[in-house]
Amino acid sequence: MKADTFFNEEEKKAIAATIAEVEQKTAGEVAVMVVDRSDTYPEAALLAGLCLGGLSALLASDFFFADSLIAFLPLQAAGTILFFLIARTCPALLRLFTPGGRMESKVAQRALLAFYEEGLHQTRDNTGVLFFLSLAEHKVWVLADKGISAKISPETLLAFAGDIATGIRKKQACPALCQAIRQAGAILARHFPVKPDDRNELSNELITG
Repeated sequence: MKADTFFNEEEKKAIAATIAEVEQKTAGEVAVMVVDRSDTYPEAALLAGLCLGGLSALLASDFFFADSLIAFLPLQAAGTILFFLIARTCPALLRLFTPGGRMESKVAQRALLAFYEEGLHQTRDNTGVLFFLSLAEHKVWVLADKGISAKISPETLLAFAGDIATGIRKKQACPALCQAIRQAGAILARHFPVKPDDRNELSNELITG
């Protein structure tokens, strides 16, 4: 899956419209970002190369070269390189050879970096909310700025992320995302209603990276 094509054009318009709808009722600022992956995970690709390359070399040397060590060593080297290159472009292999905690940490770091890169920390009332989707890892994070952290609990943000992740698994990513945005917007509207001089500080368009 690629970030720029994960949502089609109609879905991108629907997401932007949902953000605009929510921001008419609150001083909060909502952004959505989708990235291909949050890290390249080189150690996972290398581990995949060593394991799968070694296994394939072992099988090939057993079936075709009578367990010859002379045949095994170059086959292992070639297999390691081959599966390393495959794993670098295959998210399923990277997930298989990467501990879940490491992926969670990398997505969290990338989401936090995106929060600052996209300027969500610079809104007038510190009321930025970022919905962050990292496709290779199948992870979703929702981050809220300090102005609203006391109003929206971490548990609520995790619930939003979980609902979106469930929607992605069910091939209903856009409806699930829009629903989560509306739910977050309802909370923001209660605690941070729109102001007379309110202006749209961030683009409503889907951000990809």
